[in-house]
Amino acid sequence: MTAWAQSLIRISNYEVETLQKRLADINERRAAAEMKLAVLDAEAEGERERARIDADAGLMLSAYLNGWKNRKAAAQGDVTALAAEEEGAREALTGAFEELKKFEHVAEATRLDRLVALAKRETAAFDEQALRRRAV
Repeated sequence: MTAWAQSLIRISNYEVETLQKRLADINERRAAAEMKLAVLDAEAEGERERARIDADAGLMLSAYLNGWKNRKAAAQGDVTALAAEEEGAREALTGAFEELKKFEHVAEATRLDRLVALAKRETAAFDEQALRRRAV
């Protein structure tokens, strides 16, 4: 394999690895955002239960729920943004992987072409030797 092909493959592998790490990071952040949503829902359910039991808590429930709706909307916005970022990262990773495969294919084709050329030269050399032996 030629040096240029090795360099291109190495660079492409690095890009694929970098994008895989980025995607893993996005997935972690998305899981944390989804967990935050679940915790917010559980907290709201706890406050509703407390309001059923305690009249004073019931009076403050609507104010709590207004704030909860705002926090939930923000958390849902984070999840939506992370989903879009994840989609973009997946597309970039797919593109980088396709580029890597193209470089690997070109490198392999170049290697095979060299082998064929070498075999042709060897065959020609053997044919020339055989002709010389016959001529003698």
